[in-house]
Amino acid sequence: MTNFLKIILLLAIQFARAQNLSMEVLDTNFSKGSLNNKQTITLNDVAKLLGHLCDGLVVGFLGAKEALYKLYPDGLIDRSNTRIISKSSPCLTDVAIYLTGGRYQFNTFFVSDSINYSYIIQRISDGKSFGVKLQPGIKPTEIDRLGNLANNKKLNACELEELREQEEAFSKKMVESNPADDFIIEEIFDFTWKSQLQNNFTKTDTINKNSFTINRKVK
Repeated sequence: MTNFLKIILLLAIQFARAQNLSMEVLDTNFSKGSLNNKQTITLNDVAKLLGHLCDGLVVGFLGAKEALYKLYPDGLIDRSNTRIISKSSPCLTDVAIYLTGGRYQFNTFFVSDSINYSYIIQRISDGKSFGVKLQPGIKPTEIDRLGNLANNKKLNACELEELREQEEAFSKKMVESNPADDFIIEEIFDFTWKSQLQNNFTKTDTINKNSFTINRKVK
């Protein structure tokens, strides 16, 4: 392969990654405004809400984006006309809220581990709904095994570092692959939205927050 072709291939990969990690949304233009405020949301934006970048955030972002494109084929997501149900993972819920603008108090977001998907996303105006979840076998089983141990505080600092490295490798693989091949997206016909309030889910991303010693000055 010539150097020119290598450069073209590298640019194509970088462009695909950039496309994977951003999406266009439509919002109102001020507190009482009209629906004409087009914005770009990136994976890094969502990471600031969660507090870190992780494999769950990557999976959630890519999966939700694919499902949202089923509702909005032109690629411009109307956040004033969208609501979402998420499983209770801290990563998934933060993605759900950020990408759709959903909030429990406005009946556009709630959490349930009883759904058969990572997300169920609905267009409010006509009730059209899609469920999205990761294809079986895509995520390494070792990540889930170690993750379950971590949730029960059964990993030491070295083992937690091993888990982090595996999650980072999986995240990189997801970003560089075709999301259309990685997710199952199914239309759910006659889906009835029934919001529920539950506030006893475990925030698993802070369970091991004291497992590492960090020297820092507190101002």
